[in-house]
Amino acid sequence: MSLEVKVPVVGESITEVTIAKWLKQDGDQVAMDEVICELESDKATFELPAEAAGILRIKAQEGDTIPIGEVICTIDGAGQGASAPQPTTVSTQHTLTENKSVTDPQSTIAAEHTPSHGTQNQATTGGGTGQTLEVKIPTVGESITEVTISKWLKSDGDQVAMDEVLCELESDKATFELPAEAAGVLRIVAQEGDTVEIGATICRIEVGAGSGVVTSPAPQTTAPSAQPAQAATAATSGATTYASGTPSPAAGKILAEKGLDAAAVAGTGRDGRITKEDAQNAQARPAPQPAAAPAAPAAKESAAPAPAAAGSRNSRREKMSSLRKTVARRLVAVKNETAMLTTFNEVDMKPIMDIRAKYKDKFKEKHEVGLGFMSFFVKACTVALQEWPAVNAQIDGGEIVYNDFCDVSIAVSAPKGLVVPVIRNAEGLSLDGIEKEVVRLAKRARENKLGIDEMTGGTFTITNGGVFGSMMSTPIINAPQSAILGMHNIVNRPVAINNQVEIRPMMYLALSYDHRIIDGRESVSFLVRVKELLEDPMRLLLGV
Repeated sequence: MSLEVKVPVVGESITEVTIAKWLKQDGDQVAMDEVICELESDKATFELPAEAAGILRIKAQEGDTIPIGEVICTIDGAGQGASAPQPTTVSTQHTLTENKSVTDPQSTIAAEHTPSHGTQNQATTGGGTGQTLEVKIPTVGESITEVTISKWLKSDGDQVAMDEVLCELESDKATFELPAEAAGVLRIVAQEGDTVEIGATICRIEVGAGSGVVTSPAPQTTAPSAQPAQAATAATSGATTYASGTPSPAAGKILAEKGLDAAAVAGTGRDGRITKEDAQNAQARPAPQPAAAPAAPAAKESAAPAPAAAGSRNSRREKMSSLRKTVARRLVAVKNETAMLTTFNEVDMKPIMDIRAKYKDKFKEKHEVGLGFMSFFVKACTVALQEWPAVNAQIDGGEIVYNDFCDVSIAVSAPKGLVVPVIRNAEGLSLDGIEKEVVRLAKRARENKLGIDEMTGGTFTITNGGVFGSMMSTPIINAPQSAILGMHNIVNRPVAINNQVEIRPMMYLALSYDHRIIDGRESVSFLVRVKELLEDPMRLLLGV
């Protein structure tokens, strides 16, 4: 009995997820609650455990976007091994073999098929049986309605053997190989570059014509044809086959971009085929230095072509993750839908740096966490937000929602993109409490373990571009919030202190805000208040 594993509901606003990575392969034995794949939404990454023990049968591939509730895989049996496959009689279609870039031969699955006309024990003569078998494009995925013929590996009129790969097909998700369903003479119907619908006839095979192959399992009394004999010899002796040194379509494009010859690349795929990884790992050979040529007349020198550009000119394409797509869409929407404005100020960081230098060791010894700058900024912002509630508010339709609490979002650069986990009720936390939350959320972000509840519902955002060396920027509002504070790097600059020029560690602050809800008075006053609290940290302790 097969158990269908469906994409679970992971959030009210999430309608689809993307398969980021399969942790188990098709046909693997899986245990109960064992994680089989990772799913990505536009907000977080999830792990999908097995709902029962058995044999995994994958239905959707890595990179596919699947609606909530859709079947992603099935689990056969209950901890038992897979039963032996039964031969199937198929007259017009054959299972495709996906050309995955792996070296494990078990990752390529080829189904056995028997022609519908005639029996398996029937022998054919050199003149053929007169049967013509139509080879059609099989179903390769629920969402795929057509494929493109990228390359014919055999020519029209060629003799082909059973299960010999005829051509390579490309869909919008993967590359597939189409094997021959019977031995005979190939008659091509569709040409390279044609886009063919699923179920359409791509070629015909005149079964047994010109082959003289005896398919009976009984001992052969006639000599087989040269080509099947050679194929059998190559298969048993490990010699090269038709696939040896042949790049897949994706690998061919990469080699063409690098200017490499396929003959110079070792293939690690099935039968020695060059995979995408082989092409990516192949290094371009340095061009040989031209021999010194005798001096030419000045007229010929002026007509010589310009020298080729030195250095690598490679480029590559990568599919955008769901998280990156969502971030891009939301940032563009904020720019188009808000009246965003940015105001600046600068802060003398010497008082805070003096406190950190004096107490950081005792602070870490007592609280088991380092004393950083972020806790001072979060604390200062929560005080200023309570004094200027418009900065902590947001627009909801025709209403303004004012929040009495301060849920501060902290922008974190995670491996898969920018995320903004939230420190809940930051106004009630001490400096050590804020630091512990920052460390915890940053660690979960780097490990891609943040939940949806940890990244939604913030009322104000702080981003620190200074860790990357930014001197000044205009951060974009994190909708539906109305303001965001940008921190920058600390630089020693000359400033006037009591009419005397001194060198102080200075930081520029930038507050981007939605002018529809926050006026200039609120924005400037808020930033000035933050500046006062940071330059005199004693105010944070005394609440003044």
